[in-house]
Amino acid sequence: MKLKNLYVAATSQHVGKTTSTLGLTACFLKAGINTGYCKPVGQKHLEIKGSVVDKDAVLFADLLKLDIHPDLHSPVILGKGETARYLDNPMDLSLKIMHAEKMLSQQHDATIYEGTGHPGVGSVADISNARVAKLLDAQVVMVVEGGIGNTIDQLNLSLALFREFDVPILGVIVNKVIPKKMDMVKKYVGKWLAKKDLRLLGVVPYDNTLAYPLLWTISKTVNGNFEFFKEKGFNRVENILAGSLVDKDQMLKSKDNLLVVSSRVLDGAIDYIQSLTIEENNESPLSGIIVTGEGEISQESQTYIEKYKVPLVRTNLDTYGVVIKISKLEVKINRRTPWKISKAIELIQENVNIDEMIRHLTP
Repeated sequence: MKLKNLYVAATSQHVGKTTSTLGLTACFLKAGINTGYCKPVGQKHLEIKGSVVDKDAVLFADLLKLDIHPDLHSPVILGKGETARYLDNPMDLSLKIMHAEKMLSQQHDATIYEGTGHPGVGSVADISNARVAKLLDAQVVMVVEGGIGNTIDQLNLSLALFREFDVPILGVIVNKVIPKKMDMVKKYVGKWLAKKDLRLLGVVPYDNTLAYPLLWTISKTVNGNFEFFKEKGFNRVENILAGSLVDKDQMLKSKDNLLVVSSRVLDGAIDYIQSLTIEENNESPLSGIIVTGEGEISQESQTYIEKYKVPLVRTNLDTYGVVIKISKLEVKINRRTPWKISKAIELIQENVNIDEMIRHLTP
């Protein structure tokens, strides 16, 4: 069954475009549709076998079990300095995108194209999200962050560019909605969309597990260095325990706590944690420790760290500075967070009308 091209756009960064695309792709595959993926315009990239490719394309290559071909799965990269080079020496980048579309349409019954940033990204090189969707003759799913007033404002602004290019909007997914507000958002955003003759395809609840960072991500954010068990850097962090005053109830809610503490009070914090968890199956509730400031790690603390194989990071920031940095951290889904991939797929499967999407994509 051959379907029209689908383009996943978003009102801005960090609203869940990649997680939504991931879930939609998995749902299409589950429905028995031979589905391909493309990030036509990328910004953050990796180097694969001497070629640059958008980092999201690498994630989808794992999901789809395909070999990455940059000219097909990530045809245009607008990395640092590329926009200036384009303005100095303009070229028709749309040719690369059209080549990818031609080849992917021959290989797959449906191809899902993932947009970049807000709708206007790429305009400097004449390849905004709206123009790319037009080039691909695609229907657009717009992803917007949950709410009512601001959600509608963002939608109205973002849809204007697609209307300018006369691109059909398949529907809207409202993402990251506070669970207790699901019904209200569905009612009022749905009412506004109906007035605009637009479909509400789904309302997806906010799931805090998708916001859990990995310890190595936090280490990079605070300019830290691993001093113990660097190989455990892929431990996830659910909860922050800051300073020597550790709340027992807060700590026992999770086994993925990150202790952020200065070197001078590290011993006291570990002693207290041990006293609270002595009957907890002889396990540590810590997925990692960040030690701030100068000072040696005592033998007593090292014994605990080595017994439970707790990764430890040193940073020159103070405790407050570390907590502030972590609070501002934007966590992206990637290959190192398989639980997030599974959760993203589950959320889309349970909350988005996939059958309706497929029906309207069928020529």
